[in-house]
Amino acid sequence: MLSMTLAFRMILAVVVAVIGTACNPREFAREHGGITRLSIATGPTGGVYYPYGGGLAKVISESVPRVEVTAEVTAASVDNLKLIQLGKVDIAFTLVDTLDEAVHGRGPFEKTGQVPARTLAVLYPNYTHLVTIEGNGIERLADLKGKVVSTGSPGSGTEVIAFRLLRAAGVDPDRDIRRQALSVNASADAIKDDKIDAFFWSGGLPTASVLDLASTSGVAAKLIPNDEGLAALQSAFGPSLYRRLVIPKGAYPGLDYEVAVVGVENALVVDEGMDEQLAYDLTRTLFDKRSQLAAIHPEARHLAPARAVVGSPAPFHPGAIRYYQERGVWNP
Repeated sequence: MLSMTLAFRMILAVVVAVIGTACNPREFAREHGGITRLSIATGPTGGVYYPYGGGLAKVISESVPRVEVTAEVTAASVDNLKLIQLGKVDIAFTLVDTLDEAVHGRGPFEKTGQVPARTLAVLYPNYTHLVTIEGNGIERLADLKGKVVSTGSPGSGTEVIAFRLLRAAGVDPDRDIRRQALSVNASADAIKDDKIDAFFWSGGLPTASVLDLASTSGVAAKLIPNDEGLAALQSAFGPSLYRRLVIPKGAYPGLDYEVAVVGVENALVVDEGMDEQLAYDLTRTLFDKRSQLAAIHPEARHLAPARAVVGSPAPFHPGAIRYYQERGVWNP
């Protein structure tokens, strides 16, 4: 009887301890010397988020004691933020225009409500790719009328910006095009097989699937400028979310001209309830391991504390703020 009573008390003590850490088993494990297991919501395998997230998972697991991280394949920004909201992932990549909708409970988040996301860092700019094939008769956004166009995976940030750009050009995505909702991998395959005329993709440089398409023998891939929609986007959604970027010559095989496009930043976010010390450790590791991350994907070369604090529509996590204050770059 005594041993059963003692066992019961031990179990009760564990339960009370977990309740005392806001019912968060990850924080309980962290505080009691266990392994804290985290997951990062990234994106499709043909984009930038997935290799970047995989690299981040690796360096955090190697650098932060008693923390193990895995990268998860997702549809990207919208889905990632909904996974944060549901508590199914701990860290997420997202476009800041999608993050703006999430923290205000608008657009794709109108039914589910505001997402309690907090930013660790603004990472790098995304370039809005509009990809077609020579001979398809597409030179500008308005030429997409009547065409078969992939606007990105459902639940992706690509879909958000594709719809906005189409409407800015006077193209109704529901009536004026034959719309497909394909991932960047599937879009690249579909355009090779002549199943679609063009596709949108919001990603860093280079994006693996676009790189593969441009490298395919017998396929004359072509990137279409889309900065003509910038003024309308800035008027509708504010001047801070979107800016003009240029995809440079040579970014992809055969690209011997510059392409002006709409750009939008990417951010790394966590749930607002993440432990402050853990958020600090994650932020510090991001910058301490910049060279290792850049060796995995070149977009990590943009990492810099002074740049990382600019452009987030969501509040920063207190742990991240502490890191930036130590670096002398935090100016609220």
